[in-house]
Amino acid sequence: MFKALMICAVLGFAAAVSPVHPVPIHPVPVHPVHPVHPVPVHPVPVHPVHPAPHPHPAPAHHAVVGRAEDVHAEVTSRKDDVRADGFDTGFETSNHIQQAASGDVHGNIHGSFGWISPEGQHVTISYVANEHGYQPTGDAVPAIPEAIVRSLAWNEAHPHGAEPHHNPHPHPIGHTVHH
Repeated sequence: MFKALMICAVLGFAAAVSPVHPVPIHPVPVHPVHPVHPVPVHPVPVHPVHPAPHPHPAPAHHAVVGRAEDVHAEVTSRKDDVRADGFDTGFETSNHIQQAASGDVHGNIHGSFGWISPEGQHVTISYVANEHGYQPTGDAVPAIPEAIVRSLAWNEAHPHGAEPHHNPHPHPIGHTVHH
């Protein structure tokens, strides 16, 4: 009881000693409330729920690219020779896929890869990769259309800026040239 009396005395003394600062009163504007009117209810038709269709693959209308033996193909030979002056690498699989490449210290790579197509044709692509880019050759590489070949030849024969350019407005419009 004595503790409670002491706590009340300390709190009373603290309240009496602390200065009271008046708090400004700011009236809050009151706006009239408009009556709420009921909104008419319109019934919405409920349609029966149907389960989503089960997806299944679209029918294939093209030749199957892979063959059953491709799944079980194994590497039958492999060569990896990395040297200070270049490299030689290659492999062959039991389903007749092969790859070979050799490179030198200058970044030039010569190689080839091949396979047997679904039609039974042997397909081989040879390539050179160097400072001029990747350059594949082979029967399976699409040929550049003749019109593009002619256009490239014309561009090479007429480099940008080689022909004089006729400018009908040699001076900016709105500027007077004094001679």
